[in-house]
Amino acid sequence: MITRTLGNSGLDVSAIGLGCMGLSHAYGRTVDEQDGIALIRAAVDLGVTFFDTAQVYGPFINEELVGKALAPVRDQVVIATKFGFSFDGSRSSGLDSRPEHIRSTVEDSLGRLNVERIDLLYQHRVDPDVPIEEVAGTVKELIETGKVAYFGLSEAGVEVIRRAHAVQPVTALQSEYSLWWREPEAEIVPVLLELGIGLVPFSPLGKGFLTGTIDSTTSFGDSDLRSTLPRFTEQARAANQALVDLLAVIAERNGATPAQVALAWLLAQHPWIVPIPGTTKLHRLQENTNAADIELTPADLDEITAAADQVDIQGDRYPAHMQRWINR
Repeated sequence: MITRTLGNSGLDVSAIGLGCMGLSHAYGRTVDEQDGIALIRAAVDLGVTFFDTAQVYGPFINEELVGKALAPVRDQVVIATKFGFSFDGSRSSGLDSRPEHIRSTVEDSLGRLNVERIDLLYQHRVDPDVPIEEVAGTVKELIETGKVAYFGLSEAGVEVIRRAHAVQPVTALQSEYSLWWREPEAEIVPVLLELGIGLVPFSPLGKGFLTGTIDSTTSFGDSDLRSTLPRFTEQARAANQALVDLLAVIAERNGATPAQVALAWLLAQHPWIVPIPGTTKLHRLQENTNAADIELTPADLDEITAAADQVDIQGDRYPAHMQRWINR
C-alpha cells in the first residue's frame, strides 16, 4: 500500500490504517482473541502499517490484543493509543488527564502493548479540569524519555490544538470526518494545514452507514453503540439514505463499492489525511484497503461533494451526555 506522512512530522504510515476498537468495544460481542489477532495480521499482509487502539477500548483488552497481534512485526508498524479516561476497576468513570495519571496509565499501556515506546500517543478527549499546556508538557517529557515518539489529540477544538502545539508539536488530530460528518472542514482542517498537523478520521464510513449495508430496517443490539445514537434512529437512517444512494451510483461507475468511494473521497481531500476504518470481517478489510488504489476523477469528486452539500443529514452524532466530550 502507498504511504502518507502525517503533517510535517515525518511519521509515515499506510494511506489507510486499521481502527481496532470494534474488535473489543462498542459494537456488540467482543471478537474472539484469535480471530482478532488473525484479522490484524491479515491487515499487515495487505500493507497496513498504522494501527489504532486506546486504553478505554474494553477497557484494556484491545491494547492487549493489538500488542499480541503485532509483536512479530513490531518494527514494521506504527501503533497509536490514547490516554485520558479514569477507571473504576474495569470500567471507565470519566475524564482524567492529570499529569500523574497520564504517566501512570502510559506505563500500563506500554505493558499491555508489550512495547518500549508508543509510536503515537493521543489525548483521547480534552479534560476541562486540566490545562492543555500541562497535558502537552507531560507528553513532551514522555517523548524526551523515549517512552513516546509522537503526540496527538482527539476531538479537540481549534484553541486547544493551538495551545497544545505551542508546547509540544502535535503530529495528528483524530476526529470524526467523512461524507456523513464534514464539520472539520470549516475550522479544524484550515488550522491543521496551517500548523502542519495530520488528520486521522475515525468512523470514515459513518459507523458502517456509508457502506450501503445499513438501512431503515436494520436493528442494533443493546450492546451496540449505534442503538443509542440519534443519527441511527430509524427515521434518521431513512432520511440519510440519499447520501448512500449517491455513493452507490458513483461506485458502480468506477467498478467499486460505496465504502471504497467514501474512503477515496476522503483521501483526495488532502495528502495528510489517513482514515482508520474498522471492521471485524476479512472481506471488509480487503475492501477498505483496496480503496487506496481508487482514483476518483475531478468530476467524480465535484459531483460527490456537491451532492453531499445538498443532503440535510439528520440526527446528532452523539446523545447529549456524550456531546460534552467533543470539540472543546
